[in-house]
Amino acid sequence: MNIVELLKAEFKALLTNPVVVLTVFGGVLFYSFLYPLPYSHQTPREQEISVVNLDKSQTSYQLERMVDATPQVKVGQRDSTITDAKDAFLSGEVSGILVIPEHFYKDLMLGKSPTLSYAGDASYFLVYGTIVEGLAQAGGTLAAQTTVAKLVIDGQPLSLASEQYAATKLNLKPTFNPRMGYVDYVVPAVFVLILQQTLAMAAGLIGGTQKHGSGYWNRVSPLRLIGARTAVLVAIYYFLSCYYFGASFTMHGVSQLASINDLLALLLPFLIASSAIGIWLGNVTPRRELVTLVVLISSMPLVFSAGFIWPLESIPPPMIWLSTLFPSTPAIQGFLTLNQMGGDWSAVAGQYTLLWGQAIVWTMLAWHTQSKNMKS
Repeated sequence: MNIVELLKAEFKALLTNPVVVLTVFGGVLFYSFLYPLPYSHQTPREQEISVVNLDKSQTSYQLERMVDATPQVKVGQRDSTITDAKDAFLSGEVSGILVIPEHFYKDLMLGKSPTLSYAGDASYFLVYGTIVEGLAQAGGTLAAQTTVAKLVIDGQPLSLASEQYAATKLNLKPTFNPRMGYVDYVVPAVFVLILQQTLAMAAGLIGGTQKHGSGYWNRVSPLRLIGARTAVLVAIYYFLSCYYFGASFTMHGVSQLASINDLLALLLPFLIASSAIGIWLGNVTPRRELVTLVVLISSMPLVFSAGFIWPLESIPPPMIWLSTLFPSTPAIQGFLTLNQMGGDWSAVAGQYTLLWGQAIVWTMLAWHTQSKNMKS
């Protein structure tokens, strides 16, 4: 069997296996729409809170109106005691609490700094951050208004007071996440992991299906079989990767800063290593269903140890070392550097070298297990 016939046989084996077709084409396309869907609005808005106003002054009521006017927070109810607000929070009626202390207005007029108490459900990072942002924004605006009013009373011109009410002024500009949203932050990295996992499953399912039967795969050398299977899968996943980094990113408004040549170059060792992992899995697992199970179980540890959810400095070194055995870790770091941060090729040289090392090692492991299966 020559190489052309082998490639045709491998391509046919992929297209005639409904489980593999569903994994490769259905899985990649399905996740391109499904995963970003819950975060299409980027950040939560109008989170309901309870206000406990212990001051009852005109200024405290003004603060309530300012809080309600922010896009992040909505005053859902007003409680007379902190206990009532806490009960509403624990029962899920509200997502946060604002407590305006007694003597709030008096302390403001005396130049003191009254303490506003915030509470939110920190188990939902985005919800908690949104509530705190809205409350802090309203509180800071009221404090600025009060300070400006006092400066005007002391004789400063309004134009000068409005510029000098604070010792410093912040000019915040997001660098790598221009919309400050969840889609821009997590989708590019997760898409890389999806490509790896679905490719590994496809390669493993093909091998697992053929392992207990006989056919063309028994009449060729293990190295030629692995080479042909890898070539077919890499070619298909090149097109699917271009869809992810092209049309899908455009559809979701994600930044695309890398050149096509850099992306294609970084993809090659990543796809080869991912395919080799799948071939190895298909050879070492007794049943082909276990390939899918192992890949799915590994997804969460890989995504949390890749260094984009938590910084690498906060991850235990043994976990970092284990994660670098899999191509998703250097690939995620490399693709984010090129495509989301606009880095040049020299910034990903280390990841590129590591990916080629992984491709070689995983291919050798796949060849070793394939040879053992053919002999047995």
